[in-house]
Amino acid sequence: MLTDYSRIVVAYDHSELSKKALKMAMNLAKQDNQIEMIVVMVLQPVRPMPYSYGFVTDSQETQREEANTIRNEIQQELTELPNKTRTVLLEGNPGQMIVDCVKQNDADLVVMGSRGLSGLKELFLGSVSHYVVQKAPCPVFIVK
Repeated sequence: MLTDYSRIVVAYDHSELSKKALKMAMNLAKQDNQIEMIVVMVLQPVRPMPYSYGFVTDSQETQREEANTIRNEIQQELTELPNKTRTVLLEGNPGQMIVDCVKQNDADLVVMGSRGLSGLKELFLGSVSHYVVQKAPCPVFIVK
């Protein structure tokens, strides 16, 4: 049993490694019904692109719609767990937002992929996993 962990945060960006991380976290959570699982997705703010007709900000809304569709898929997948689960959609710098979510929810463990690729126009940019490993106040389980 995982008596050391009561709350797991899963960083998810719809890449293959984040899907693998979600499955791993679900398997960990199945070991104890008391473990709460929080799946966090982070949207990188879109900077408006200047065009001769003005600014284009349509991509932010499109990104949010895609993220909500994926969020619904995750919630459906999580229904197989008897554990308390929730999904959170945040906006900002992915590494910082994940660490903030961990701190705000007093999580005991973070599970994430070693690299994000994202079909959502790169929700996780740069070395997010490296940042989280360095800044998170709890252990980080990196899935490869």
